[in-house]
Amino acid sequence: MASLSFNAEDFVEEQRFEPIPEDLYKAVIIDSEMRKTNAGTGSYLMLKFEVLEGAHAGRWVKTNLNLDNPNEKAVEIAQKELSSICRALGKKSIQDSEELHHKAMMIKVAIQPSRGEYGPSNQIKAYSPADQLQAVATPAAAPSAAPAAAGKKPWE
Repeated sequence: MASLSFNAEDFVEEQRFEPIPEDLYKAVIIDSEMRKTNAGTGSYLMLKFEVLEGAHAGRWVKTNLNLDNPNEKAVEIAQKELSSICRALGKKSIQDSEELHHKAMMIKVAIQPSRGEYGPSNQIKAYSPADQLQAVATPAAAPSAAPAAAGKKPWE
């Protein structure tokens, strides 16, 4: 046990529920867990990513993969997404989701609009090896007007 003299009222609570901007981010999976669906008819793999660099370093983005679901299309989509994650990390097969933890990759983040009582949120649209930015770039993207500043990485 640790003896503390701390009053939470002395500090402003930092809550950041707004989504991060749509962009490419270098990130790592920091947590994974199989969870039951709300309907109780299956389970999904929750993956929590942490952004590593830039103005949003330290922020989290989550994705859920419906790997066990009565909806075959949902399972197929989840399996393809897990395949993309494994390929981005150079993994041909895995036995445990922890094998994906703490390995850098690029993620393409989009903003999902508000739905019902839920505000806007982030959604991961693509995965790529950390050293291959072009693999997740939007096809036919317009070239930038000016070259990146010397020493800056394209995602900074």
